[in-house]
Amino acid sequence: MSPATLPIPADLKAVLDAVRRVGRPRLVGGCVRDWLLGLEPKDFDVEVPGVTFEELHRSLAPFGATDVVGRSFGVIKLRLGGTEHDFSLPRRESKTGAGHRGFAVAPDPALGDAEAAARRDFTLNAIAWDPFTGTLIDPHGGERDLRARVLRHTSAAFAEDPLRVLRAMQLAARFDLTLAPETTQKCQLIVDMYAELPVERVWGEWDKWATKSAKPSRGLAVLEETGWLRHFPEVAALRGTQQDPEWHPEGDVFTHTQHCCDALARLGVWQRADPARRRVLLLAVLAHDFGKPATTHRGEKRGVMRIISPGHEAAGGPPTESFLQRIGAPHGLVEWVRPLVLHHLVHHHGPRAEFGASQVRRLARKLAPATVDDLCAVMIADSFGRPPLTSTDTIALIEKLRARSRELELQYLAPRPLMLGRHLQALGLAPGPAYKPLLDAAFEAQLDGEFADEARGTVWLRKHLPPIPPI
Repeated sequence: MSPATLPIPADLKAVLDAVRRVGRPRLVGGCVRDWLLGLEPKDFDVEVPGVTFEELHRSLAPFGATDVVGRSFGVIKLRLGGTEHDFSLPRRESKTGAGHRGFAVAPDPALGDAEAAARRDFTLNAIAWDPFTGTLIDPHGGERDLRARVLRHTSAAFAEDPLRVLRAMQLAARFDLTLAPETTQKCQLIVDMYAELPVERVWGEWDKWATKSAKPSRGLAVLEETGWLRHFPEVAALRGTQQDPEWHPEGDVFTHTQHCCDALARLGVWQRADPARRRVLLLAVLAHDFGKPATTHRGEKRGVMRIISPGHEAAGGPPTESFLQRIGAPHGLVEWVRPLVLHHLVHHHGPRAEFGASQVRRLARKLAPATVDDLCAVMIADSFGRPPLTSTDTIALIEKLRARSRELELQYLAPRPLMLGRHLQALGLAPGPAYKPLLDAAFEAQLDGEFADEARGTVWLRKHLPPIPPI
């Protein structure tokens, strides 16, 4: 599964050589897991048994700035260039109270490899690597589980920290993993401990799901299998909300949403995106049908009784807001995600042959701060979320909208008013209550294409100025 040797940055290797004189450094955690998966390791954490905290600190100090705020946990942070690395002693942990922080931690330099690794959440994160002998230290079978794409808890202590269930969610989504049956049972037993989690820690795991997923549906499946989906009722309500099988042969809205999320993660536009844009797009796709549980019923459509969800786009706004608040998302994020939910069917409304300039301008304004290009990505993911059905006509329509927005230079931004208060002042109108309605009307005229530059906008304003009283 792994290449011959784990690649270590040269400056870190020099530090490891020095630490070797006082202890037995091992690379641990995510860097080993990622290397075994054939991915490029990014965060290099080092555990050093056989050394005291003071000895470790002295050996690190010559290489750069050290931060010992984690002294009680046996952790020293070393900054090398622009990268920070964690050096830690093996430690024992014991549950002392409720909550994610309710643990007593005791560094123990004499702790054996198996016992030191047992405190880690999953076996695939409990693998260490000796950089000097090239030996994998894997007392809990993590490499075996990686090969099988199984996410398995390392020890019975797993149940002491409820955050680990949400870590299971995002890890399953990032690496396309299936939860081991015994781990599923552990998660089910601690479902009521969710209330102990600070909302910022909940957001931390959802954020990783939203920015790093390779197969987002696996994370949603973990929540469902463990019973933890109930803590996210806006998502839970999708399960069992039926869809017309002619248009949605894949199943209910939850299944559809899983397919849509996976479809987005396969799109180049999402894979090339930075974390901020990935976050907006995947959360918008997750929420795009939040309005269906409240609007779905059997009704007549074109003379045939069908399962329909009229108005579900608008109905999705409030549950989108409540979900983002529930998971602790940054306050401003809803302003990006909500308009993508509200307008995700715009390509199916109105004239389908062309997207007029005025229509696209107004759409871009409604979407801001999200963009037409963002909306096109959400709509494509929605279209691909109905296997085995595909619609080349729908994709062509979305691409027509994207092309039209590009022609108008609106694919990445919303139109801004050309006419401002300074233009009214230049025309002799004193500041006052007449400004706002006049500027609003000017913006509407601009969106309708009546003018496209300041010169013509000034002409428009002059024609619509109220009478200016003589001085």
